[in-house]
Amino acid sequence: MKRILDNAEQVNMIGARVREARIAAGYSQQQLSAKLELMAVYVCRGSLSRIETGDRAITDIEIDAISKVLNVSLDYLFGRES
Repeated sequence: MKRILDNAEQVNMIGARVREARIAAGYSQQQLSAKLELMAVYVCRGSLSRIETGDRAITDIEIDAISKVLNVSLDYLFGRES
């Protein structure tokens, strides 16, 4: 499977919000990874860590699944609402 990695500094704009929402939901990165897997979205714990730090790009499918699992809106993840 092809990995979504990029060596640029900040490759996504929602990582910090994903981390905030994950912590607010009470999930570890491993727990979030497992819940995403139940939705057939495979993001390992290490990839979640890189997403949260902005070191990994994130696909639209992953963004949608993360918003559903964490019960937050896409607007929240993109910083358009608090």
